[in-house]
Amino acid sequence: MRHAADMHGGHGAAGRASIAHEQGQQHPIRLYLTVWIWLFVLSTFSYLVDFFHLQGMLRWSLILLFMMLKAGLIVAVFMHMKWERLALGYAILVPPVAVLIFVAIMVLEADHTLLSRLQFFVRNPG
Repeated sequence: MRHAADMHGGHGAAGRASIAHEQGQQHPIRLYLTVWIWLFVLSTFSYLVDFFHLQGMLRWSLILLFMMLKAGLIVAVFMHMKWERLALGYAILVPPVAVLIFVAIMVLEADHTLLSRLQFFVRNPG
């Protein structure tokens, strides 16, 4: 036979933890406002890259850096990945990293293929 306190979720910290788990985790509004401000600042920096007419690798590096920082904030806070288990985080974060690694390998391979074609298939006039 179960004890009456066990049937009502118990008393103390264990009972409050089970009730909080059933209701869902609440985060302070200050956290969301802080993230929103950071997203606004990073978007402003991204806009300033174009405003100051930066060109070349610097431009694309900054744009990609700001994009990844904004995406990381959104995934961590608004999608609640900051509070998830590590295994779930790996399940979501490892595949895009693997795709980026494979894309880098393909870029290197494509460069090698282009250089091989230029060496063997381009005829020198004369």
